[in-house]
Amino acid sequence: MYANNELLFPPYVIPTLRAIRGPAWAELVDRVVGLAQDAPESLAFSLMMIRLDGCLGCETDSYRAMRGCVACAHQVLRRFKGSDDELERRYQKALDDVRAYLAAHPSGEKVIPLTAIAA
Repeated sequence: MYANNELLFPPYVIPTLRAIRGPAWAELVDRVVGLAQDAPESLAFSLMMIRLDGCLGCETDSYRAMRGCVACAHQVLRRFKGSDDELERRYQKALDDVRAYLAAHPSGEKVIPLTAIAA
């Protein structure tokens, strides 16, 4: 049976990721978890996870999708060979990308197509 899953990494998963890595990772999660979902920092965290998890290539009938986004994100973070510092660098890159996108599209639209900046 299908689990609860989304098309792209959903922000409600972020708090569940806190204890998976070390203190630096937990601090990053804590910084992001209290923000609005459309805050650039929250969008950047989701973008980082979309890239890390491979959400753009996920198919709804794949084993990974059937397990759900929470299980997928947990597994990807547990298997990630890099350090928490590497994850922080990936987050900063995603934040730079989100800020660049927002600067290039100052129309004030609230909806940002993450697929436009996820590649």
